[in-house]
Amino acid sequence: MNIKRIFGTILTVLGIGGLIYTGVMVVQQSNQVRELIVVGILGLIFFSSGISLIRNTKDKE
Repeated sequence: MNIKRIFGTILTVLGIGGLIYTGVMVVQQSNQVRELIVVGILGLIFFSSGISLIRNTKDKE
């Protein structure tokens, strides 16, 4: 069981959730601009760090 891969998967899922939430709120034309910017940036950071953790972790045999 590789903890880094599991943590990377969790970060990726959280990032996707944040990006989807931001996209839905933009389509609904929400007036909370600051919240959308913060959630979008955090979603992007979580997504990119999760993907890099998954990609850079080597399998142990």
